[in-house]
Amino acid sequence: MTEKPTTAILHYTAPPVVGGVEAVMQAHTRVFVEENYPVAVIAGRGEPDGLPAGVELISLPEIDSQHPEIVDLTATLEAGEVPAGFGAMVKRVEEVLAPILSQFDNLIVHNVLTKHFNLPLTAALFNLLDEGVIPHCIGWCHDFSWTSASSRGKLRPGYPWDLLRSYRPDVTYVVVSKRRQIALAGLMGCRRDAIKVVYNGVDPKVLLGLTDEGVALIDRLGLMESDLVLLMPVRVTEAKNIEYALRVVAALKEMNPRVKLVLTGPPDPHDAASKGYFRSLQTLRSELGVEQEMRFVFESGPEGQENYTIGGDVVGDLFRICDLVLMPSHREGFGMPVLEAGLAGVPVVCTDVPAADEIASPDATRFDADDDPAHVADEILALLEDDPVYRLRRRVRQGYTWRAIFRRQIRPLLEKPG
Repeated sequence: MTEKPTTAILHYTAPPVVGGVEAVMQAHTRVFVEENYPVAVIAGRGEPDGLPAGVELISLPEIDSQHPEIVDLTATLEAGEVPAGFGAMVKRVEEVLAPILSQFDNLIVHNVLTKHFNLPLTAALFNLLDEGVIPHCIGWCHDFSWTSASSRGKLRPGYPWDLLRSYRPDVTYVVVSKRRQIALAGLMGCRRDAIKVVYNGVDPKVLLGLTDEGVALIDRLGLMESDLVLLMPVRVTEAKNIEYALRVVAALKEMNPRVKLVLTGPPDPHDAASKGYFRSLQTLRSELGVEQEMRFVFESGPEGQENYTIGGDVVGDLFRICDLVLMPSHREGFGMPVLEAGLAGVPVVCTDVPAADEIASPDATRFDADDDPAHVADEILALLEDDPVYRLRRRVRQGYTWRAIFRRQIRPLLEKPG
């Protein structure tokens, strides 16, 4: 098996320093670790505990934009003069960086190639590229001093300021939006398609407060990639009318092949009828061809473990990730999932259970258990497709998590430079 490439991420500062770039660096390092790609961070200031476990922080004070000597040099540069000590500082930065950068396959540089906050560092990186010390450089350019109303007055034509608008064909340039792509291409005088767009992402585990067990289960069930995630937070009993839900899923599959229905509870291990009902549902699921679309948590444990049960915290994770709660019950004494879905902000489609009738009406979509399952499937799609919150959530879930962005866009940059 080919070893994965090693990557260093470089910026003036690193977490726990608070800033937009630092937040992106933290997310990048987290997803690198999750995907088992070796990564280290090189920064002038930061703390090891601001980064995920296993990520080395290499501290080099000279690359901090607030290093006292850099602050003095920057003040003179902003006044339009190249200070006498500029060249010496460039050489000094080169000397501390060279032996470190030569150890990595890739160097991701955040903002240093387009911002003026430490021009000796920018010049040192240009020199090290010229010398072939950096095997592959990825310039992650969030902001540009030359196009910034607050910064461009601090720049002058000529060296070293022109480095911040000089295109290098040996650098893979990345920006965070198409608008920034147009701006940087214009600034550097290169083709627009020479600059890659990689949007920022979100981490569902952090944002939604998901448990480690919940994240692992969500991954095993393939919920993040699904177009539609339905949840039945119930046990396996005949009263829940699970066979009806299976037929709704079969109808949805014909309209939307990436549907998932997750049922959280197990059959009753002490009730032969409950276990027999579970086996009949497995048979019906196979007959309907929805083995992948309808998943019992009970049979979805780690490494295919069966008899798997989850606690309320993981059920809560599933509420936060699902699009809709489906309850086709024949009868319910109350129907707690209606309240749970309401608090989680998830729409409910259900039969006339007491909680829906007495508490959620008219805000739960109700149907009769004698209705055609295909009709209920139509209602579900109509309800969700008319909801901009669902549409945006689906788009982000599928394409804009950091893991999705890493696999689709960042990993190819590391393995196939350029």
